Amino acid sequence: MSLNKNKILGYAALIMLVMGILLICLGAFRYRDISGYGFAAVGIGFLANAWVFSALKGRV
Repeated sequence: MSLNKNKILGYAALIMLVMGILLICLGAFRYRDISGYGFAAVGIGFLANAWVFSALKGRV
């Protein structure tokens, strides 16, 4: 199994997507006070980075 640039970006986007969803769920269901907003904001940032990695997958 050879890992080229596109596969590495794909795996990174998948891991960041999972972590972003996990952080948003933690902010929504586990921490209902002010810290929940921070978890959700960081989760949205992870989703945005995963979107960028996915968009760069064929161009790098």
